[in-house]
Amino acid sequence: MLVSFPIALSFSTLGADLLYMWTGNDFWAEAAGYAIFGAFALGVLAGITGTAELLLVRGIRNRSASWTHFILAVMLLSILGANWIIRIGDPEGAVLPVGLALSLLSAGMTALTGWHGGKLVFDYQIGTRVEGIERP
Repeated sequence: MLVSFPIALSFSTLGADLLYMWTGNDFWAEAAGYAIFGAFALGVLAGITGTAELLLVRGIRNRSASWTHFILAVMLLSILGANWIIRIGDPEGAVLPVGLALSLLSAGMTALTGWHGGKLVFDYQIGTRVEGIERP
């Protein structure tokens, strides 16, 4: 449940960057800066929780999709962090072209990482509980 906000804020950053590019209004650059900070900070919180689950629960560790999701998530956090850092002090100047490129990359990485996370939940039933069913 912790991943909802980082996902939404990652896509919100892309939206705000595109609106800044379209309108030139500084508000959107500022909004993107706050959104990317939230995506990074809450992503770190979700990452700490996910790492603990990965390392502590054997059923999760045994799935190769778990490791793929973990690696992609760490890469995504690195991109989110870089996108936030370049915006500190000059959010308007950071948007074009580097901020927008990082926002596009982070949105794509968010989708890919989320797909692998969804695979864990829906295909392998990781993090779900069904009464009377024994999982390997």
